[in-house]
Amino acid sequence: MQNLIKKQTPNRKQLRQIVREKRTFLSKSQQTNAAIQLSNRLITHPKVISAQHIAIYLANDGELNTQPFIKWCWANNKQVYLPVIHPFSKGHLLFLHYTPNTPMGLNCFGILEPKLNVNLIKLVQDIDIIFTPLVAFDLLGARLGMGGGFYDRTLQKWYTNYQYNKKALPFPIGLAHDCQQVDTIPTECWDIPIPNIITPRKSYTFPLSK
Repeated sequence: MQNLIKKQTPNRKQLRQIVREKRTFLSKSQQTNAAIQLSNRLITHPKVISAQHIAIYLANDGELNTQPFIKWCWANNKQVYLPVIHPFSKGHLLFLHYTPNTPMGLNCFGILEPKLNVNLIKLVQDIDIIFTPLVAFDLLGARLGMGGGFYDRTLQKWYTNYQYNKKALPFPIGLAHDCQQVDTIPTECWDIPIPNIITPRKSYTFPLSK
């Protein structure tokens, strides 16, 4: 008898595993080409051109390499900031100014971040763009992160303000490999939607609704 059981949509944990595996299977040359394509796309983005203060992250676990774009920012007098895990407020991020000479160290996840220096902290609301990492995204603009909720907490105030002021800062842009697009992401009430997600091949713009 034919099996008529409908295939179930993967849950969030399963999606993370599936897409992270796809990402890690990309070859070194594919990663290099993707990083260059992404940087070329970003440097022509209208919000990047007008921005002075840009928060971004260093690639980890097969993520897109952001270094080509960071070097472009430095060469074009854009101020760059990296996320640092807040030492006292669990699940929150600080953003510190990042230059070629910034002292770095590994955080609890084994990811490089600037060593904490209160003089280098930039308030989130004073940043023009926050480029957010993600594990997967769908064509409705849902973003699936690693599960820690760091960026959802970071962007909560921005999302509330954006409902009344479309120029609210910082403007979030998600970055992903093309292979990180999936059909559907099961969302939770705390998920913050992302208005723009950029891959090496395409830029996606989404209406903000929850």
